[in-house]
Amino acid sequence: MRESKKLEIKNLTKTFITKVGKVTAVKDVNLTIEPGEFVCLLGPSGCGKTTTLRMIAGFEIPTEGEILIGEKDVAHLTPDKRDISMVFQNYALFPHMNVYDNIAYGLKIKKKSPEEIKQRVDKILELMKMEEFAQRVPSQMSGGQQQRVSLARALIMNSGVLLFDEPLSNLDAKLRLHMRDEIRKLQQEVGITSVYVTHDQAEAMALSDKIVIMKDGEIAQVGSPFEIYQKPNSEFVAKFIGRANILDAEVLEKSQNSTKIKVLGVEYDVNEATKYDIGKIVKVVVRPESVKFDSNTINLEVIKSVFMGENHEYEVKNGDQILELTLSNPHGKEIKKIGEMLSFGFDEESIHII
Repeated sequence: MRESKKLEIKNLTKTFITKVGKVTAVKDVNLTIEPGEFVCLLGPSGCGKTTTLRMIAGFEIPTEGEILIGEKDVAHLTPDKRDISMVFQNYALFPHMNVYDNIAYGLKIKKKSPEEIKQRVDKILELMKMEEFAQRVPSQMSGGQQQRVSLARALIMNSGVLLFDEPLSNLDAKLRLHMRDEIRKLQQEVGITSVYVTHDQAEAMALSDKIVIMKDGEIAQVGSPFEIYQKPNSEFVAKFIGRANILDAEVLEKSQNSTKIKVLGVEYDVNEATKYDIGKIVKVVVRPESVKFDSNTINLEVIKSVFMGENHEYEVKNGDQILELTLSNPHGKEIKKIGEMLSFGFDEESIHII
C-alpha cells in the first residue's frame, strides 16, 4: 500500500444559492487529520458533515478555503486528481460485473497491466477473505458482502485518503456491528487516512481515533471518543453523545486544579479547574452510569423503573427536571418501583463542568 497522506482543511466554507437566498452549509471549518488517522464527522441532519465530505471528495467546490492532501491544495481539482477513494452508502457496484471485475475496474481505468491487476485483486480478495466470492455478481450476495466488495474496490486503489459516506446505514443492526469491526480492523491493518461520515454515535465511538462534532455548519468539538464523551465542551455535545444529565451547580471553592461545587444539595470536589467565580451557578454533566447507588446523599422519587438485562434503568424526578440513572449488573440488588424513593449519589471523578 502507498503511504497515507495528511489531510488539512483550512477555512472551508460552502454557500448555496437557493430560492430564499444564500444558505451557508459549512462555515469556516478548520481541521487537521494526521496520516493513518481514522476521523468521524458526526452531527445531526443538516449540520454540514456530508457537505464537508463531498468537498473533500471533489463532488462540491468550496466557496472559500483550502483542502490539502499531503501538501497539495486539491480544493478545485476533479475527484480523479485528488488521490482519494470513496466507499458509498449504496455500494455503487456494477450489477453486470462479478466481484473480481468490480474490484479491478479502477485499475483498468488507470491502464494498469493485466499482471499487476491480477496480483493486486488477488491480494485484496485475500485481505477481505472473499476469495470464494470472486465470480459472483452483486445480486448473488448479501448487503454485508456487497459492502465488503465496495470497501475492497476503494482500498485497492492505494489512495492517500479513504472516504466513507455512511456506508453501513443500509445494513441491519447485527450486520452493522460486524461490518463496523471489520472496517476498523482493516483500516488499522492498512493504515490509511480515513474520514467517515455518520449520524450513529456508537459507530463513531467504536471506529474513531478522533471525532469531529458538527453543528450548523461549524465544528462544535474535536477530540478522542473518550474526550468527547467524558469532557464535552457544551451542553449540545453532552446531549448529542450518549445520554447526559445536565445539572445546575454552585461554585463553592476553586483552585488551580480543582473546584468544589454543590449539586442537588450535596458538595463534591471535582478534579477540574473552572473559569467561573465563587458563588456562580454553572452547568455540570453527569452520565447516567456515573451514579453511585451505595450512597444515600440524594433521595428522589422514581418515575420509571425498567429492567434491561445487563442494566436497570431509572428515571427520577427533581422538581420539573428528569434525571436518568443506570444501575449496572442489577442481579441480586434491591430494585425500586415507580413511586418509591431512590437514594444515590454521584461519582465525583465523573462530574464534568461545562
